Amino acid sequence: MEMEIRSSTTKPHAVLLSSPGLGHLIPVLELGKRLVTNLDFHVTIFVVASHTSAAESDIIKSAMTPNLCEIIELPSPDISGLVSPESKLVTIIRVIMRETRPALRSAISSLTSPSPPTVMIVDLFGTESLVIGEELQIPKYVYIASHAWFVALTVYVPTLDKIVKGEYVDRKDPLNIPGCMPVRPEDVIDPMLDRNDQHYFEYVRLGEEIKLSDGVLVNTWEDLQPTTLAALRDDKLLGRVVKGPIYPIGPIVRPLGLAGSSSNQLFDWLDKQPSESVVFVSFGSGGTLSSEQLTEVAWGLELSQQRFIWVVRPPTVKSGDGSFFTAGTGDSDGLLSYLPEGFLTRTRKAGMVVPKWAPQVEILSHPSVGGFFSHCGWNSTLESMTNGVPMIVWPLYAEQRMNATLLTEELGVGVRSEKLQSNRVVGREEIKSMVRRVMGDEEEGNAIRRKVKEIKRSAERAQVEGGSSYNALSVFAKHCQSRPSKFLQLNAFDRDYRLT
Repeated sequence: MEMEIRSSTTKPHAVLLSSPGLGHLIPVLELGKRLVTNLDFHVTIFVVASHTSAAESDIIKSAMTPNLCEIIELPSPDISGLVSPESKLVTIIRVIMRETRPALRSAISSLTSPSPPTVMIVDLFGTESLVIGEELQIPKYVYIASHAWFVALTVYVPTLDKIVKGEYVDRKDPLNIPGCMPVRPEDVIDPMLDRNDQHYFEYVRLGEEIKLSDGVLVNTWEDLQPTTLAALRDDKLLGRVVKGPIYPIGPIVRPLGLAGSSSNQLFDWLDKQPSESVVFVSFGSGGTLSSEQLTEVAWGLELSQQRFIWVVRPPTVKSGDGSFFTAGTGDSDGLLSYLPEGFLTRTRKAGMVVPKWAPQVEILSHPSVGGFFSHCGWNSTLESMTNGVPMIVWPLYAEQRMNATLLTEELGVGVRSEKLQSNRVVGREEIKSMVRRVMGDEEEGNAIRRKVKEIKRSAERAQVEGGSSYNALSVFAKHCQSRPSKFLQLNAFDRDYRLT
């Protein structure tokens, strides 16, 4: 039975679904907060937590703030009989989300207080749950917490699957996406590296499922990617594939929080450093380097003679069967065995080595930080750009190779080693050079800093009242309040709205 339209005095009720992993959880939580604070929504967030990450658990607990979002953890299904030990991460997450659907359907159906759900938003890996929104006859959206170029590739990959023969990585020519920058074979995302693996089929299926939504929210903004966003809206280009509206609502990033007492020493040290003199080195919550590469990074930082904060994790080690695992525990004493002999002693005045974790947003917002040596995951990238911090990009997995190309070749806010594209170890001299290029006063470094500060100002303009992202979220809210029959028959203005 179709739900009743909410009365004018009842808040719209958005149901959000997050897949496991910090990179998925954080953007969904922040979107939920924005719907509450900016648009006066009631928000219920369903989280499929991994239950193996202490950081994930801490973030969920901290987000359970009274009068903000209601967070409900769904039981993680047993998928041991559905995946193999060799299954890739995309496959594992997709199977988890697929098996979670019965619990999610039951949980959403039982939500009656303070009002029934009026809109459903799933993240990238939750697209198979769009059918639940269809069953409940409420508008259903996909939130892709990445950039518009990634959205373009994802919705176009089912077409590429039909027209491209052989492996993408063996091609000589880039993959053309209508109206967008082509994707070089060496920059394709992880699921496209092997077309015979299940994670590739899951990705193609995901690209098809996005088209079943009533629209796509994307974590970018109009001025950052105008050409790609235009292609996604143009019926002669990607608009004929996406079909629904595109809402660029970013940048959605974590706000500044309390760093914690364990970080006092770090910020005491930062407070004493000159403005924009420190490079922050961190490869994300899941990023690790080989032992050989870890050594070269250490030497490169030391040779650059730049101040640094380095979040160090134990290296990946190749086992006898050819697989990789992470060595050690990552405690401060254990880290000594992975770093060059005498490194900590020689750099004790110029840098700080932090085991495993550091408060990234707080560090990037500190005036002493002038560069970010990063795996360039999109969350980290937005946190860097919105603080006006240029980047040394070091892509490791997922869509990060695309991110690196976007940052260095289109946006001009970072530098990158070409050796990473061929999986070769990057030597200390090149690392030293990249750090100096970003942190130095030469023409290139100054140009990168000017560009990233322009992007910071652009992001700020997009989010204030009357800005493009503020307007996009408002238009989205307006559409959420329509009956599905009206929503699916948007007039030409709504279908092709342009934001100023």
